[in-house]
Amino acid sequence: MCDSFTFGPRIAEHVVEFRLWAPLADGVRLRIEGRGEWEMLPRGDGWKAVEVPQVLPGELYRFILPDGRAVPDPASRFQPRDVHGPSELIDPVFDWQTPGWTGRPWEESVIYELHVGAFTHGGTFSGVIERLDYLKRLGVTAIQLMPVGDFPGRRGWGYDGVLPYAPDSSYGRPEDLKRLVDAAHARGLCVFLDVVYNHFGPDGNHLTAYAPIFSDHHKSAWGHGLNFDAEGSRFVREFVIQNALYWLGEFRMDGLRLDAVHAIKDDSNPHVLIELADRVRKAFPDRQIHLILENEDNNSALLARDAANRPRHFTAQWNDDIHHALHVAATGETFGYYGDYADYRPRLRRALTEGFAFQGETMAYSGRSRGMPSADLPPTAFVSFIQNHDQIGNRAKGDRMVAGHPMASMKAIAAIYLLSPQIPMLFMGEELGSAPPFPFFCDFDQALNSIVKIGRREELKRLPGFDVDDAPDPTLEETFLRAKLPWCDDGSARQFQEFYRQLIAVRHRAIIPLIARAQGQSAVSDQEGPLIRVKWQFGGAILRLVANLSDAIVATALPCPEEMLFVSGRRSNDSIDAWSVIWSLTFAHQEAQAVSSER
Repeated sequence: MCDSFTFGPRIAEHVVEFRLWAPLADGVRLRIEGRGEWEMLPRGDGWKAVEVPQVLPGELYRFILPDGRAVPDPASRFQPRDVHGPSELIDPVFDWQTPGWTGRPWEESVIYELHVGAFTHGGTFSGVIERLDYLKRLGVTAIQLMPVGDFPGRRGWGYDGVLPYAPDSSYGRPEDLKRLVDAAHARGLCVFLDVVYNHFGPDGNHLTAYAPIFSDHHKSAWGHGLNFDAEGSRFVREFVIQNALYWLGEFRMDGLRLDAVHAIKDDSNPHVLIELADRVRKAFPDRQIHLILENEDNNSALLARDAANRPRHFTAQWNDDIHHALHVAATGETFGYYGDYADYRPRLRRALTEGFAFQGETMAYSGRSRGMPSADLPPTAFVSFIQNHDQIGNRAKGDRMVAGHPMASMKAIAAIYLLSPQIPMLFMGEELGSAPPFPFFCDFDQALNSIVKIGRREELKRLPGFDVDDAPDPTLEETFLRAKLPWCDDGSARQFQEFYRQLIAVRHRAIIPLIARAQGQSAVSDQEGPLIRVKWQFGGAILRLVANLSDAIVATALPCPEEMLFVSGRRSNDSIDAWSVIWSLTFAHQEAQAVSSER
């Protein structure tokens, strides 16, 4: 484990060393509120530092640049007055109640993505703790928090953060987040954290005034890329890698989800992603740490396994392909990137059997090839879902599928992804059939709010199928309040929740024991016909899926009732009804007996 960090204050017995990497600034001073100012001395490689005696946790400080600007510590551990305010000195010591926790095996993961501010009425870390028992009863084994690094204002998705070491004060204090992790571990739940290493937000990032944080030769959707490969990049890489170690070590997170890694450009060797993963694996050899990617490039090389079938670098990737195919099947929407999945059956078959539906083929939507071969990877290298923050929130109204489509189709696609050998991820409220939207929201200053509103409308105009006039104003507080989970306890919510609970219980009982030893090249599917038929081989066990994702009854041979694990919808002896799904499980000796009896 990493016991010390280059960035941020170093607390010793009677003194605190304050440090700042500021190669572009001379004459930096430290200001401690109510105490005075100290000149920071050069330490080489652009570092400035000063030791101050008798500084106590809770005291507030800033760095004063040569032009007089007062800035927070870029590695601040807490910002009680938001991103432009002073940083608070935080004592990292915490009285953990679960010191023996080392994590859970990846194949046991049933992930629940949530936004801390919108998950409960109070919108705090403490509020999440109050719902942990509910999530455990549901069968969830891991919660995934959307980014909590300090962002401007009192509400936001978290992807415009600027101080990645500081939990946002709107959710609580650092010790509150540690209590949440501790409480989750006490219930056998893992905690994963979404982190953003591809850009900084537009408000509150002061790093450019004193450090070469950005690159002139790499661009992203947010502007200049981070400097991972030019002059000064060594410390930019360290800033990011140590941040990953910080969350995993000091906060005992069980894993990280790295946002949009296709936007992390780095021409050096090793790539910063590989170095990050290797450093994490080395730092925590006795814990089960899981690293998850979002990657539009479908780069299967990052998911490679070693001879023992362990991840060399990253554990899994969000599988957008399976989402898009299931979404098109259930909704009939074919605008934008959904057009590449209009013929959803072959896309879905390939996504279920091989992971990626696009493995080098050209996507009409983007006009470029996408993906790499992935059939050699085990199904556990992919995280499947039918909802997440992006796929809901990036719609004009932030509407969920359940708000406008039949419940039978929602249950059918849920039954597919929750029992698939891939790792399932729910989005908060999905299991309740929650219909209220989860729109994009933010809270910048007035000038930036105006720019965001215009930019949001222009972005939606480029995606056919949405009416920009339907989009709520992302800067209004009421837009954020609409995103809060209502926690309805009516009969329909309870019924839908029970459907999910049963599916997850089947997964724990029958699917997880199989995928613990899953290898690549273990699945085949029928390539023709109106049904989705897939077969997975796990040693002597054979898992089968038969799904009718249409409005018509289809005549077909079906598994014996005693082989069926789960049935959603209706079937007869020789047909399967509309929007019906059948999962079955047989073992080699059963197959042999069946063949023998036929003879």
